[in-house]
Amino acid sequence: MIAKTEEDFNGLKEIGKICGAIRDELVHCTKPGITTKELDEIARGSFEKAGAHSAPKGEYDFPGYTCISINEEVAHGIPGARVIQEGDLVNIDVSGSKNGYFADTGISFVVGNGEIILQKICDVAKEAFDAGLKKAKPGSKKSALGKVVHNVAKRHGLTVIKNLTGHGVGSSIHEAPEHIFNYYSRWDDEILKEGMVIAFEPFISTLEEEVFQSEDGWTFLTDESFVAQYEHTIILTKDGPIITTL
Repeated sequence: MIAKTEEDFNGLKEIGKICGAIRDELVHCTKPGITTKELDEIARGSFEKAGAHSAPKGEYDFPGYTCISINEEVAHGIPGARVIQEGDLVNIDVSGSKNGYFADTGISFVVGNGEIILQKICDVAKEAFDAGLKKAKPGSKKSALGKVVHNVAKRHGLTVIKNLTGHGVGSSIHEAPEHIFNYYSRWDDEILKEGMVIAFEPFISTLEEEVFQSEDGWTFLTDESFVAQYEHTIILTKDGPIITTL
């Protein structure tokens, strides 16, 4: 989407604020002993209270209002009976819509005290996002974001997931640009435009660079790696990026 009008900016900010608030609420409620289904029910109530809709459920008939992934699950985890444990690496991904505008946000975090490497990849995912944000401006090449993300990962002895990417968002949950890679591709030379709305989401991995889909048809997994994500919806402007989902 290219945001052009005051209505566009206000609509994007409104749904961004809603999704960000639901994300933060679920992070706060994630304690040892709670199930992912219980967390998802909290999100359902919050969407309803805000007059908003879950994007994965509404657009793709996903079996949940949010995506909640644990440990070997990297993304699109289905909420269910799984009980969260002390030390788990959890990813909460919230996307929604209101009045025709969409937002997408996600964060990975460690529940209580966990392995040092788990906190490290969460911290590096945010560092990579912050580095890429500096390149998120009209006139820059889209590939510049992926380049700095990969460079940050390598500097910490880590890597990135290459077959999960950021994307355009705004008037639908997935739209042009189709991919915002987490690595540099010299063929990915699209120029970022004024008003472009993107979901920028670095995925930082301890080892593997690709995920595979589980038998449930939704969840993306790794074999022997942990992965952390950090995602916000951003409107690109000449005065700097506007993060709608803070």
